[in-house]
Amino acid sequence: MRLRLGLIGLGDDWQTRYRPALRLLQDRFEVRAIYTNVPKLAEHAVHDFQAQRLDGYRALVHREDVDAVLILEPCWQGWLPLLAACDVGKAVYWAADLNFDYQQASLVKSRIDRSGVAFMAEFPRRFAPATLRLKELIATQLGKPKLVFCHQRLPAPAAHKRTPAQRNGVRGVAQLADREQLELIDWCRYVVARDPSNVYAREHWTQDKCDYRSISMAFAESDSAPAVTAQISCGNYIPPQWHEAINFRAPSAMQICCEHGVAFIDLPSTLVWFDEAGRHLESLDTEMSVGEQLLTQFHRAVTSLVRKMGDLEDAWRASQILQAARQSAASKQSVELELE
Repeated sequence: MRLRLGLIGLGDDWQTRYRPALRLLQDRFEVRAIYTNVPKLAEHAVHDFQAQRLDGYRALVHREDVDAVLILEPCWQGWLPLLAACDVGKAVYWAADLNFDYQQASLVKSRIDRSGVAFMAEFPRRFAPATLRLKELIATQLGKPKLVFCHQRLPAPAAHKRTPAQRNGVRGVAQLADREQLELIDWCRYVVARDPSNVYAREHWTQDKCDYRSISMAFAESDSAPAVTAQISCGNYIPPQWHEAINFRAPSAMQICCEHGVAFIDLPSTLVWFDEAGRHLESLDTEMSVGEQLLTQFHRAVTSLVRKMGDLEDAWRASQILQAARQSAASKQSVELELE
């Protein structure tokens, strides 16, 4: 089945992720309509896919020739394009920001539940070739995880690129890292294959801005798996004009210690792992790209006869864990998790 798509926003990853994937998956997707606030980008995309450019998201979601909506970047309307698509029964691929007010996010989840539409939240680290290979190695060679370390080092946003909230709000720079930490939380949950039982977080502040946050998640021991500690850190403490510093000796995206070996991931496609036999280097550049993997999963979710709710639940749980981390940082105490 070929799905007819409407695109809302194109985003920073349009040229490197979505456009190449949509071109390669023309047997599964047809772009019919595009709404974006960037005229030049919209002009090129409309020409590429012979689609129609629209002036609003409501006009796009109400088109009869649109089966599903790809929301590819955050916009000032927040959740409204998603809710509009739900109201008219259109499937949604959500690559925009998941870091909204916690109470509001709860209401949005309820609306998606009631609508019955297929929904997929984008967590690209899950579908990186190196991650998929790591899951295979955990099942066959490395054994169950015991320790997981993830660090994301970001440049501080330049003043002209900050949103009004980032320029004026006390938590401005912390908000920039929230999306990254949501993805890292989900990535750890996916690799460990269960939910943490408690979380402990710390933040570093420079004047009125948080420029570093670390989160430690504890996964309780079970009958079939050992206890796991996952440490996540995300910081944007390097000024944007220091171009060389941001990439100097960048740490591996994930380091993981398992029962029978250790592994180091450099996204998207490099994996180095060690066991008793020594060092193993795997370069997975010939595997299906992250964009193709993500859109293929979305196509399956929309065309399947069984509604898939896992992505919505995963996004919700990651949001709950991040909220608990904020509470922990504020109280300077660990927070027990009772995920709904």
